[in-house]
Amino acid sequence: MTFGFHPEAEAEFEEAVAFYENHAEDLGLDFAAEVHEAIERALAMPLAWVEIESGIRRVLVHRFPFAVLYSENDERLFILAVMHLRRAPNYWTHRTANIEGDGK
Repeated sequence: MTFGFHPEAEAEFEEAVAFYENHAEDLGLDFAAEVHEAIERALAMPLAWVEIESGIRRVLVHRFPFAVLYSENDERLFILAVMHLRRAPNYWTHRTANIEGDGK
C-alpha cells in the first residue's frame, strides 16, 4: 500500500516540522519520525483506526498533540491533514473534494 498527501496536508506537516525544529534542535526530526510512524500504522491496518466521518479515519501521533487524517482507496492512503488536536476540528473538511486524486 502507498500513500500521498493533499497539498495542504503536506504544507501543514512541513510547517509543524519547522516549528518544532525551531523550538529545539532535532525536535522537528522527532516529530517527522512520529508522523511517519503513525502513517506506517495506518498503512499496516488502514481500517483499525477511528472513523471520524464516513470514509475518513484518524490515527494519533505519539508524543505530539497531532493526528493524521486519511482516507483509504484502492490500496492507497490519501492524507487529508496532519492536524494539531487543539486546532479548529473541521478546518480540513474542504479537502475531501480531492480524495479521488492524489492531490497534486
